[in-house]
Amino acid sequence: MTDDSRNEPGGSEVIRALGEELRRVRASAGLTQADLVKLIPSDIHVQTLASYERGIRQCTVGRLIEICRALGVAAPDLLERAILRARQPVDLQIIGVAVDLHALVRDRQPELKPLRQWARNRIATDSSGSGIARIDWAVLQELSILVNLPDLVDRLVQFTPQSIQRRR
Repeated sequence: MTDDSRNEPGGSEVIRALGEELRRVRASAGLTQADLVKLIPSDIHVQTLASYERGIRQCTVGRLIEICRALGVAAPDLLERAILRARQPVDLQIIGVAVDLHALVRDRQPELKPLRQWARNRIATDSSGSGIARIDWAVLQELSILVNLPDLVDRLVQFTPQSIQRRR
């Protein structure tokens, strides 16, 4: 991330969303900002971390990776959640969407019935056992036509995994 991204359309929304995700993961880990700062190998002040979490200051990619390692989460997963939170359509076209298959199976919206069957099949064949499917943009477009849901992306975003699995 560079300082120039604040001038790009949507750049500030992603920065704010990234801060919200950092704060959410830190809090769910039961850490204070001061606790987290102690776990980060490079020198960082609590105020700097707080400014990242508030989305008023950008962190470098290297710093983001350090923070994520200290939190025990993958930086790409955290960034994906931030992009989804900021709802940046161009970025969704690049990264696609991660879907919690178990949450989709539990959902009872009638129009998602074909997707529930698909999710059950994916769970049954998921050798990783994660229950998460990553769907790229081209597949999303085809699925939306297949199930006749033009707003499929918006519907699937609600099934984005709610918590990033800690990798410690």
